Amino acid sequence: MSTVNPPSAPFTELVDLASRRLGAGIVSTNEDTFADAENLLVAAPAEFRPHTFGHKGQIMDGWESRRRRGASAGQPHPTDEDHDWAIVRLGAAGVIRGVVVDTAHFTGNYPESGSVQGASVPGHPSPAEVEAAEWVDLVPRTPLRGDTAHEFEVAGEQRFTHVRLNIWPDGGVARLRVHGEVRPDPRDLDGLTFDLAAQEYGGVAEAASDRYFSSPHNLNAPGRASVMGEGWETRRRRDKANDWVQIALAGGGEVLAAEVDTTHFVANAPGWADLVGYDASGGGDPVADVDGWFEILPRTRLQPDTRHRFRFTADRPVTHVRINVYPDGGLARLRLTGRLTEAGRAALALRWFNALPAAEAEAALTEAGLDGAEAAALTAARPLADAAATTAAVAALQPTDGPDGEQSSRRRSVIWRLLGV
Repeated sequence: MSTVNPPSAPFTELVDLASRRLGAGIVSTNEDTFADAENLLVAAPAEFRPHTFGHKGQIMDGWESRRRRGASAGQPHPTDEDHDWAIVRLGAAGVIRGVVVDTAHFTGNYPESGSVQGASVPGHPSPAEVEAAEWVDLVPRTPLRGDTAHEFEVAGEQRFTHVRLNIWPDGGVARLRVHGEVRPDPRDLDGLTFDLAAQEYGGVAEAASDRYFSSPHNLNAPGRASVMGEGWETRRRRDKANDWVQIALAGGGEVLAAEVDTTHFVANAPGWADLVGYDASGGGDPVADVDGWFEILPRTRLQPDTRHRFRFTADRPVTHVRINVYPDGGLARLRLTGRLTEAGRAALALRWFNALPAAEAEAALTEAGLDGAEAAALTAARPLADAAATTAAVAALQPTDGPDGEQSSRRRSVIWRLLGV
């Protein structure tokens, strides 16, 4: 299900679902005597300070388990299957495109091999319930090297809520990154206004003119920037053009307000900024269709180290927003508060439904009002590409309707409530 990629694999440009800033955490581990498993999720690269010893030896910036021993003096070595593990609750459930297992600074104490598994456990499960879940191999058991960032591309379209890192037989791993695409549950967003650009709901900074000093992904990261380096900053321009970031929203929606935040950017904030939108719900391409963009916020003066707030009249739906800054500089955050349109909610719901494990998809359908046989048949018909495919799959459910159309009416009502189709 995975392949090893060369350094800087494209998937590393996707959101880190295992980011502590996004809400990820360690659920449980069988062993972390030397160094806490929580270190796996630290956002900053691992550091090493030689000759810094604690009560348990050299202090390592990562997760490190004790040395394994065999069962007896006659069998002093661990078996081939003895291994350690740590389970991570992802900060946002999503489809995993790749993982990075980084053994930075672990040179004489790294694992001989490792694997990564995924599971989907809805709700707020206990550690015991997560450990007992059905686990799927994302990265099979693979040899590891010391002081190396191992990048593994992951195939598949299933949504996961947890991952488990396994190492054989013991040792240390500095960081674990799990890159992918957020797939939020649409039922959690119904009736709400929220930040359509936010990573936690599926917003992605998919393109930028410049990322010299820091990543455009910081623009829609959770929380407020604590320092300038947690924002997006470009190099100094020596031409007459301008810099920009393009964000694909969580779903098609109406933008009601924006916050353009230059906090911490004192001598390097942009002088001005504008916002433009694009609606790709009809199949348009925001890259190729340059004339399809329309104004949301006209070019507006910005102040350094300031949170600028703007209100809008929602008159056009958008799926993508681009912020242009003039001529260059840095922003801490961009927030786009709004609500999903019916079409945007339906598209988001279909992406979520198609990615659910079969048991969860059937449970969602039965909870909404289908019977068990209907839920199983509709789940088996996935992936449902669009509204037309969904309508056809619902019409094909058995038993067929009688003259009163009662069954068809009930089924259509269920699918409308759950998927918006």
